[in-house]
Amino acid sequence: MRRKSGKNESFSSHPSPFAPTSTPSSFHLSSPLQTPLSVVRGVGPRISETLARIGLRTVEDALYTLPFRYEDRRRLLRIAELREGEGAVFCGEILASGESFTSRSRKRLYEVVVGDGTGQVSLKWFHFRADWMKKRFLVGRKAFFIGEVKRFGALREIHHPEVEFVQQGRSAEEQLRSDPLAFGRILPVYPLTEGFTQKTARKIWKELIDRFASGATSSVPEEIRRRRDLMALDEALRRAHWPENTASLTDLEKGRDPARRTLVYDEFFFLELGLALRRRGVVLEEGIPFQVAHRYTKPLAQMLPYRLTDAQRRVLGEIKHDLMQPHPMNRLIQGDVGSGKTVVALMAALVAIENETQVAVVAPTEILAEQHFLQFRRWLDALGLRTVLLTGSTAAREKREALEAIREGAIHLVVGTHAVLQEGVEFRRLGLGIIDEQHRFGVRQRGVLRRKGENPHILVMTATPIPRTLSLTLYGDLALSIIDEMPPGRTPVRTRVLHERQRGKAYELVAHELSAGHQAYIVYPLVEESEKSDLGAASEGAQKLEAEIFPDRRTGLLHGRMKPEEKEAVMAAFKNREIDILVSTTVIEVGIDVPNATIMVVEHAERFGLAQLHQLRGRVGRGEARSTCLLLRSDRCSEDGMRRLQVMEETTDGFRIAEADLQIRGPGEFLGTRQAGLPDFRVADLLRDGRILEEAKQDAFELAENPALLVDDTYREVRRTLMERWGNRLELASVG
Repeated sequence: MRRKSGKNESFSSHPSPFAPTSTPSSFHLSSPLQTPLSVVRGVGPRISETLARIGLRTVEDALYTLPFRYEDRRRLLRIAELREGEGAVFCGEILASGESFTSRSRKRLYEVVVGDGTGQVSLKWFHFRADWMKKRFLVGRKAFFIGEVKRFGALREIHHPEVEFVQQGRSAEEQLRSDPLAFGRILPVYPLTEGFTQKTARKIWKELIDRFASGATSSVPEEIRRRRDLMALDEALRRAHWPENTASLTDLEKGRDPARRTLVYDEFFFLELGLALRRRGVVLEEGIPFQVAHRYTKPLAQMLPYRLTDAQRRVLGEIKHDLMQPHPMNRLIQGDVGSGKTVVALMAALVAIENETQVAVVAPTEILAEQHFLQFRRWLDALGLRTVLLTGSTAAREKREALEAIREGAIHLVVGTHAVLQEGVEFRRLGLGIIDEQHRFGVRQRGVLRRKGENPHILVMTATPIPRTLSLTLYGDLALSIIDEMPPGRTPVRTRVLHERQRGKAYELVAHELSAGHQAYIVYPLVEESEKSDLGAASEGAQKLEAEIFPDRRTGLLHGRMKPEEKEAVMAAFKNREIDILVSTTVIEVGIDVPNATIMVVEHAERFGLAQLHQLRGRVGRGEARSTCLLLRSDRCSEDGMRRLQVMEETTDGFRIAEADLQIRGPGEFLGTRQAGLPDFRVADLLRDGRILEEAKQDAFELAENPALLVDDTYREVRRTLMERWGNRLELASVG
């Protein structure tokens, strides 16, 4: 890993304690836990291939793949005791067996009726091979059956139960005693692929636990383990896979058992310790202490058509305080749509510029970068400062000229996409890096931007409210500022979901707003930036609206393939009320502020994510007039799509929307991309384990303050585990 040179005392100036290792594993390669599954007893070539398909190649992979649920087989029930909605284990004799049909759809099924003298129950299979089933389920045979009981009218049924036949010449009691892995205890149920039974899986995992679990040891310091009442790691693995018979099934199912809690804490602790040391390393680096002379910020404040809110002024004060320190700022601004983050970031940029340094603004998409460029250029031009746009689409000649001007220091502020982070982009003196929509970027991109200068200050912005559990894993190394106040004059937006057959109703509401002197947005979905269909749909929509629906109104079109000057002209015309209806793709998701626009119609709303719908809706409700957002859905709207649209109807609170989005899609999908910096947890679940995460963060950040952590032999194993698990991901050997 690359190291920085310098006299300053930083985390990166301690080479020995955190020397990187060659494996990302949490154990040495010589450890038995790195044994390939293919050589473990009971795992032949076929099974090892099956396991590899779900990502299990080593013993360690398998040990950390916990059961996704448990079956309570501690007690054998009688059929009379079976209860609807509960899992059950019972023994019975086959009374009838054969093919049948469902009463409504006449779909084929295979039905077996079982009795035990206390009652009868029907077992049904909807996917079966009739000849095989007939040979297997012979009238008079006895078997154990495991499954969830359902009720249809007076009849109890179990669909696709697990079946264990009683061997001939044996009683049910004898068989129970002879198979302790299948009965008389709480059993694990593993996530498996086709062709691999739970019985086989349990035998393999039992072998792995018995032979290898003792090799798993925790490096969490002993005093923390005692304080948090954590188990030994090997014992936690044993009990997570094979719970004690006294364990609470409810706690196991909800992930609240002590064994799983220990494993989750262990994962979170080392991530949070890495984030804490990153933060400490950045704080210890020498930065560029700025002076705040208000050379540009005061004139900008006078030019703005509004006063900053108290929240904006508070956050700006926190940023200025950081910028004046002798070490680099590393701060996140979080604020809802329309809360005014961009102006705060611009003020911070002007402080950097008045200190004779340059500013880089990085956005995840060309559309967002262009929006920022158009906004910033307007104000910077008025202040006599130069800005440039740098994206993958920038023409070669323009790019050469821009790179030269940036290198010479003639450009004060550079706005762009990942293109700004590439080699060849050199600054004369970079003083501030601003990253927008940070959740699209990983920790490494922040590190790359930092290395474009001599420890420049870093400011990160997001308009996507991030639930606390996610922010603790994504932004644990950043100080947090929240703009929790909307500018005055904003009115909550009323949202309604309509079926696309009700488009006429939507157009009536648009016509009503237009007749009142207001303006409207009509938005078409953008599936991919490179896709042409979005442009076609928006263009056709604009033509139809202009020719057939609103022939007496002025319609404008905005899409991602237009040049920045063309977009700017259309947006200016809309703002100046020269356009009544702006038909657009998601280009308008950010950056357009037109208080007179009071209604938005979103076509195919189910194709948008919740965060994007919330961003789009933020384009209306910017004035004092009541505003409306109409979400048109199609017949192809999925169940998740309906849940998203219902959330939009119910609330305008960005954080409630973010929490709902996280629950619907899960953390990886919520962030849009897997490379977004979200760690891949083996056991922990951010939705379920927020409380454990808080505890781990508190303990890890406390330990990071202890100078002995970096040098004392007591913490040697802590340092080794940290580097092996997170060294590369968090750039721990090159923090700063």
